[in-house]
Amino acid sequence: MKTTLHLASPVSTSAASSVSRATVRPEWLRILHACNPPLVWVGWLHVALLVLALLLWPFDERTVTGLNVWIKPAKFSASGVLYLWTLAWLLADLPAAAQRQVRWLSWGVAVSMAVEILSVVVQAARGTTSHFNVGSALDGMIFSLMGVFIMINTLMLMWALGLLLRYRPFGSAAWVWGMRLGLGLFLVGSAVGGSMVSHLGHTIGAADGGPGLPLLGWSTRHGDLRAAHFLGLHALQALPLVGWLLTRYAPQLRPAAQTLGVVVFAGLYAGAIGWLYWHALSGLPLLRA
Repeated sequence: MKTTLHLASPVSTSAASSVSRATVRPEWLRILHACNPPLVWVGWLHVALLVLALLLWPFDERTVTGLNVWIKPAKFSASGVLYLWTLAWLLADLPAAAQRQVRWLSWGVAVSMAVEILSVVVQAARGTTSHFNVGSALDGMIFSLMGVFIMINTLMLMWALGLLLRYRPFGSAAWVWGMRLGLGLFLVGSAVGGSMVSHLGHTIGAADGGPGLPLLGWSTRHGDLRAAHFLGLHALQALPLVGWLLTRYAPQLRPAAQTLGVVVFAGLYAGAIGWLYWHALSGLPLLRA
């Protein structure tokens, strides 16, 4: 198991002797299945729902907040699988001593994400919104259910960050700090989502809906908190990627210099999230149409 976990690091060069090569799945996906089945299988659920949303999209003319009803399930499914498989990849680099806790928190994340995506799809099929919808008893119940499991998912990620700080993951210092800082900024993005709940919407200065960017739907007339939320959540991919790039393509730099590069990038990234949040709260659109 330890050999398989060490493989999860992009800077590892070991061979995956413990994982069968008879299957047609690519090596990275075989590794993920071996290391974290709960996150990977719920990721496949998101893939299936993404395909379903894309198939239904051309045949359903209903709209919600100005967009086709299946656009939101498609976006959430794509974002969800990216999140789940990224998290599985990162957690696999924790040493064996942490893996018992990883299994527990992985199940918490997996169940939480399954409840959220199924709620989004059910509400889309009903032709209504999933988030911030308290228009009826059923809508309010679904939104509350989502809120409970989003909170559980957040708590699981705080637990994961604690493990990343307590146990040193395999890999270079730049990669390790990319993981830690990326997960930390992901939690900042989650806090922006909490701000949306307090506003019962993502648009500042108007009701949700109205003119927006293609596919994304971000308001082009008013402030929209989703831009800061989006940037924060995808720090989970961006920061480890920067650490990996520095390790692979700037090997002449000392580990301390590579780590400093990750920290500087994280500072700029955090500043961008803060600016987008302030910009939206000021009622200003990211791009004005």
